[in-house]
Amino acid sequence: MNVVHQRYVAYSDAHYAGNLVDGAFSLKLFGDAGTHLAIVMDGHESLFAGYSSVEFLAPVRGGDVIETEARLAEKGNRSRTIDFELRIIARSLDDSGRAEVLTDPVIATRARGTGVVPTPTN
Repeated sequence: MNVVHQRYVAYSDAHYAGNLVDGAFSLKLFGDAGTHLAIVMDGHESLFAGYSSVEFLAPVRGGDVIETEARLAEKGNRSRTIDFELRIIARSLDDSGRAEVLTDPVIATRARGTGVVPTPTN
C-alpha cells in the first residue's frame, strides 16, 4: 500500500545559495504522506515514533515539482514501518520561469520510519 503527494516547491521555500531547500523540507513532507497513509490504512492519523534512516541524495530547489511517496514496508500489531521517497519530477531551467518535466525523476531523499497506531480508548 502506498500514497503519493505532488507539489510545486516555491522559491520562498529556498533558504540557501543556488535556491537550495533545507533537508527538513523533505522530512515535513514525509510526515504529511505518512499521516495520509495511516489514515487510509487504519482510519487514524497515528503517531510517528522516528526515523531509522534518512539519506539526502540530491538537492531540492525552489522551482522544482516533486512527488513524495509513503509505502508500507512492514505491519505489526500497532506499528507500521514506512519507506519514504521524495522525487524531483520537474525542474526550473532558469530565472525566466521556463521549466522541464524530467524524463527520469531524480531521487532526492529516502527515509525509513515507524508510525504507531495508539491503543483505542473507550
